[in-house]
Formats: sequence, C-alpha cells, structure tokens
Amino acid sequence: MSRTSALSRLVAPAAARHLRLSSGLGLAAGLLWPVQAGAIAWAIPAWIDGRWAAGLWAAALFLGAALIRAGLEALAARRAYRGADMVITEARGALLDREVVQLSGGVSSAALGAMVAQKLPLLSPYLTRYQTAMVRVMVLPLLYLCLVFPVSWAAGLVLLVAGPLIPVFMALVGMAAKEASDRQMAEIGDMNALLIDNIAALPDIRLLNATERARTDFAARAEALKTRTMAVLRVAFLSSTVLELFAALGVAMVAVYVGFSLLGEIPFGAYATPLTLGQGLFLLLMAPEYFQPLRDLAAAWHDRAAAQSVADELETLAARPAEPILGTGGLAEAIPGPATLAMTSVAVQRGTRRLALPEITLQPGEMVVLAGPSGAGKSTALDLAAGLLRAGEGEIMVAGQVLDGLTADGWRARIAYIPQAVRMPDAPLRDILDPHGRGGDMTAALQAARADHVVAALPEGLDTRLGETGAGVSGGEARRLLLARAFLAGAEVILADEPTADLDHATARQVIDALAALKGQGAALLVATHDPELMHRADRVVRIGEDAA
Repeated sequence: MSRTSALSRLVAPAAARHLRLSSGLGLAAGLLWPVQAGAIAWAIPAWIDGRWAAGLWAAALFLGAALIRAGLEALAARRAYRGADMVITEARGALLDREVVQLSGGVSSAALGAMVAQKLPLLSPYLTRYQTAMVRVMVLPLLYLCLVFPVSWAAGLVLLVAGPLIPVFMALVGMAAKEASDRQMAEIGDMNALLIDNIAALPDIRLLNATERARTDFAARAEALKTRTMAVLRVAFLSSTVLELFAALGVAMVAVYVGFSLLGEIPFGAYATPLTLGQGLFLLLMAPEYFQPLRDLAAAWHDRAAAQSVADELETLAARPAEPILGTGGLAEAIPGPATLAMTSVAVQRGTRRLALPEITLQPGEMVVLAGPSGAGKSTALDLAAGLLRAGEGEIMVAGQVLDGLTADGWRARIAYIPQAVRMPDAPLRDILDPHGRGGDMTAALQAARADHVVAALPEGLDTRLGETGAGVSGGEARRLLLARAFLAGAEVILADEPTADLDHATARQVIDALAALKGQGAALLVATHDPELMHRADRVVRIGEDAA
C-alpha cells in the first residue's frame, strides 16, 4: 500500500473538487506570465523608439494581465484552503469518532492529542501547495520552453539542461526528508506522552522528591525533538541550496548570453541576428519564471514528506485491532424493565487469550463483588456489563433483554460507571455532576456520597474546573464525586472498578459507606475489588480466575 495512496485516501471527493479547481486556477495564473513578459518586451523598446502610444497599450496589457493573475491566485488559494480544511476536519472527526466508539487500547490521550492538534494540521501545507505545484511543474516549464526556443535555441538549450537536474536531486533529497519527518513525528508523540504522564503523576513525583528527575527527562526529550527538527531543516536547506544553485546558474547563463548577444559578441543562438532588445528582455523575464514552478515544488516537497508521515500514522491507527462498543455511545431513553443483569457462559478474546467468565447475576438492591487476582478479568467483566465490550461467546441479559446494539445505549442510561482511574472533563464541577442539566438536590447527593466537604475545600466550590486528571482532589475524593453524580442521576446500576484501591482506611470506609447508601436506595452494585472489607459488606462474591470458591 503506497504512501501516495494513503495520502489520496484522506481526500474526500468534495475536498478533491476544491483542490482540483485550485490547481486549475493556479495553472491559469501561470499561463498569464508570458503575456506579461511579452507586454514588457513590447513596451520598453517602443518607449525607447518614441512610440509612446504602443508603449501605453503594452503597459495596459501588462496591468490587465497582472490583475487577472492576482485574482486567479487569490481564488486558487481560497479553494485550496477550503479543501484542506475539509480534509483535516474529516480526518480529525473520523479519528475521534473511532476512538469514542471503539476500545482499542494502546493509544494514549497524549498520542491522540498530538495527532489531532499538532500532526493533522501538517497536512494543510501539502494540500494547499503540493498538488498545485505538481500541476504547474508538469505544464508551465514545457510551455515556457516552447516560447523560448523560437526566440533563441541557445537560451532554450540552457534551460532544458538546467531544469531536469533539479527534480533528480529533489528525489534524492526527498528520501532523506521522509525519514527525517518520520523521526520528527515520532518524537512529537513521545514528548506529548511524557508530558501527559508527568502531569498525571505530578502528586506522586512531588511525594517521591523526583521533580528534578522528571525535569531532566523532559529536557532530554525536548532536546531530542530539537535535534529531529533540526535534521528536517538541514534536509530542507540542502534541497533548497541545490535548487537555487542550478536555478541561479541557468538564469545567469541566459543573462550572459543575452548581454553578449545584444553587444554583438555572440552572433549565434538566435533566429534573429542580432538578438533584438525586445527578444532579450523576453528571454530575461522568462528564465527565472521557468524555474519558479520548480521552486514551488521544492518548497512543497518537504510538506509532502511531513504529510506522508502523518498519513502513514493515520493508516497505522486505523489498522489497529479494535473492539467496537455496543450501540452508538450517545444519549438514549432508558430501556424499561427491572435493573437486573445476567451473564451466562460469557467469553471474550483478549489478544491471544480466551477469557471465560463465571456466571454473574445482579438484582436491584444487591451488591455483588467480583474478586480475583489482577488480570483475571474483573475489569473486563465490568466493561462487558456496560456494553463497552462485545462478548465473543455466551449471552448477557439486562433488564430482561439481550444486551446488543439496540439496547446498549438505553441500558447505559440507567447505569453509573466508577473507574479506578478517574478522568474529569475540562468543565465546572457543577456540569460534571449534572451533565445533562436534569436538576435535583446536589447538596443532598454530595452529602450522601460523603463528598460535601470535598466541594467545600475547592477554591471555587461547584464552579471549580478539575481538568482531565482531577487535579485538586485525591483519587478517593474524585471517586466520591462520581458517586455523588450517581446519587444525583438516580442511577439504578453502579459498576465500580476498585473503588477503594490506593486509599487510606478512613477514606476507603467513606467510599464503602457511600456505596452501601446507594444499595440502600435500591440500586444494584457490581464491584470489582481486592478489598476484604468491601467483600464482607457484599451480598455475594463471585470469584474470577480462581479455582477456589
């Protein structure tokens, strides 16, 4: 699967139309330069000879062509940027939609954030410049040669020899540019991952007095990114130097030929002997413009290398094995029926391992604990119960109905999920506790969850923004806030993954009391834990991955 096809697959038909129109407009603008060059070559000799009227007509032709050319280039840029925005928006939306509705694992929020915020915008220079440059370089240099050769075969020969050498060296440099861009993209992702990890672990870093170590690691990663970036720039400058060398030599040789021909020192190379002033001016104006499409392509060549790296990474992300969640993941009306759960003969494939679960049942007002060693499948059982994983075998019944794509969203409307690692959106705590604006007694919910003093200690109370990692509250406090949300929403089923892990005894007791209060209100609780006290408070304990009962 070629990298070019990976790039082309990113461009939807609607965006492709904008980009093709942009290329056509850019080409039309380039076709007007010979008209302008001819007008100048006509005007100056006319003024020298005293033919002012002819010179004015030539000047008017030049200005008219310049205005049309500027308008075409502006329209081309507008279309190009519109097409690029469409491509980036669609790619970003598809990536985020895929991550929302699929649990693929192995993709950190840092890597996803780097792709969405930093890497995808690198497609824009490629889309806005490279395709137009390719169209122009395939047409304009040949057209300009066809206009130069009838005036001077010598000047045409100089351009014919100098021009093709540039793409050859660009291709050689381009291979190095792609490798340098790949390494730079990887370094950007690694640095973002390190930054997010350090922010998430900031309390632990301070507790362990590892601030200096974290700063040193981040500085080393930043230095590595600088090195990768400078490598890309070195390649860019090398290719630019090669281009400018051959372009300068070509233009200089044409200028020398024209100058000596006008002086009568070179009697050959032109069909009109001697070369006229107008012809000489036309050649001097056409020579640098002959190389301009090649300059544009060289500038866009590195944009193409960066875009290829991004496209390859997108292809890799899309090719990862993924497990789609049941349903759409959107809001839905709660399905009717009692808040019951029954998992029978359920098994799921986790990589190369087949994980078989025991029978799990749950009734309203009941707390069932899933116990077992780490990695046995407790969290997997919770994900299956929430419809976040699709069972490969067996049957899952919820509220008396089969849990499938039709019932999953309605089932999730009745449950609350309390993960071990809490992630808070960047929103006021008030909106986190009541995301759908249903109202309710927030104070009572906080008191029931033993979280009222947590809110009271926050600098802005319910208007405090905690951020993704819950900065400002401990792990136990964040879990109690999620329990308050469950109270406020009137959740009928609570799925909790290690709710007392890493908590001191007093905090763990508060979380257990809050769970018991939910149970006392008639909620059904399915809890994965190692906590003996939580097991003691449960109605039943289901062993996973253990031979003992």
